[in-house]
Amino acid sequence: MTPGKPTVAIVGGGLAGLAAACALAEAGFSVTVFERRPFLGGRASSYQLPATEEVVDNCQHVLFGCCTNLLAFYRIIGIEDQIRWFDRMTFIEPGGRRSVLDAGGLPAPLHVMPSFLGLRFLSAWDKIMLSKALLTLVTGPPRDDGWSFDEWLRKHHQPASAIARFWKPILVSALSEDLDRITVPYAAQVVGESMKSRNARTMGIPMVPLTELYQPATDYIAARGGNIRLRTGVEAFSVKEDCVRLTLEGREEEFNYAILAIPFDALEKLLPATPEAEELQSKVRQFDNSPITGVHLWFDRKITRLPHAVLLDRTIQWMFHKSLLLGKRSAEEESTAPVSKGSKRQSSRIPSYVELVISSSKSLVASSRQHIIDLAVSELLEFFPRAHDAKLLKATVVKEVNATFSPRPGIDRYRPATHTAWPTVFLAGDWTATGWPATMEGAVRSGYLAAEALTRQAGTEKKFLVPDPPPRGLMRLLLRKS
Repeated sequence: MTPGKPTVAIVGGGLAGLAAACALAEAGFSVTVFERRPFLGGRASSYQLPATEEVVDNCQHVLFGCCTNLLAFYRIIGIEDQIRWFDRMTFIEPGGRRSVLDAGGLPAPLHVMPSFLGLRFLSAWDKIMLSKALLTLVTGPPRDDGWSFDEWLRKHHQPASAIARFWKPILVSALSEDLDRITVPYAAQVVGESMKSRNARTMGIPMVPLTELYQPATDYIAARGGNIRLRTGVEAFSVKEDCVRLTLEGREEEFNYAILAIPFDALEKLLPATPEAEELQSKVRQFDNSPITGVHLWFDRKITRLPHAVLLDRTIQWMFHKSLLLGKRSAEEESTAPVSKGSKRQSSRIPSYVELVISSSKSLVASSRQHIIDLAVSELLEFFPRAHDAKLLKATVVKEVNATFSPRPGIDRYRPATHTAWPTVFLAGDWTATGWPATMEGAVRSGYLAAEALTRQAGTEKKFLVPDPPPRGLMRLLLRKS
């Protein structure tokens, strides 16, 4: 350990660990990050397909304007310019009919009202009942009383078509779980945060592969005397009076403090069989995972000019046109620029790389790769007529079986705080008590909370957490009344 400079071991190189490491390195601590894999990012990572030059993300990750701490972290490590922002969302029905949700000139939350009223896949009755439910969620945030959000929707007389075509696409994608396993407060939080202001619902998509996106964190930490050690798994830890000892491939290393920034199932294996760990072990065992499946398809020609879309009434839920999102040209320009007949024929021969996302994909976990590809291609043809003339060049499937923790009713009582029974050991991870569901924002918040707790323990208290943005427009009045 470095005399006069407290040392911190951070176990896990995902977003939670990186956020904590950057904060503490800037605050003057000697930081070492241990990551068992050969890359950073945790579940927000990418890898090269065997025998090809293609790099794919393990799952498409997006952020929103309300993700204040994630955006602050991006600014700190200098990657905010690697995010492409969109303020319009296209919904497509089987057969190809499209509807667009975007922002108008009215104050929040009415800024999306004109386009909401114009959504063709919802009936007038759907929109009336949806408006009532949305207002209830925003003005009277519910408590976790054991009800699932599916039960809440039926209690509030939501039509089956509104549930299938609005609530399910929005919330299953946001929370990676089925409606009957989502606790009501998390659903309310998704709705409320997205309606706070005009910018809150704008969607950001990385312009580079995820592992490349987070690589600058290495330079940031190294420039402040820290260290990133990849391919280094931590096998165990023990706490002594003056240090924390990590076991690494049979040898031990000592640090003043440790932050365990790993998923709950990995923590369960790491915790020692001691009385101090019993309460935390019992909490960890209450968690379940929910899977996400990504289907990556490469076609010999462009199948759509949309950068992304919500796909209704089928298994696949989102389409991300990676050829546009990762390209040099603005995706907004690509999707809206006029095209002459001649240039249209030419652009149609440009290859398309698309990623299709299925959140809460429990039914596909046991399915074969070819079955999932066939299913995805068959459904894709229903939404994009151009795909009928395209040849599928290659395809792959990424199953993230342990993508997120399941936000089921009652889970909040088991989400642990960053403090542990050991004064020098802290927890981080999107599954801890962040006040947010399993998101990149929640992961960064957990890292900042752990860093704050550690600095308090060290006697050099620092604040890293960024305050939530205030509500704007009419939302100020609505939230004040609630």
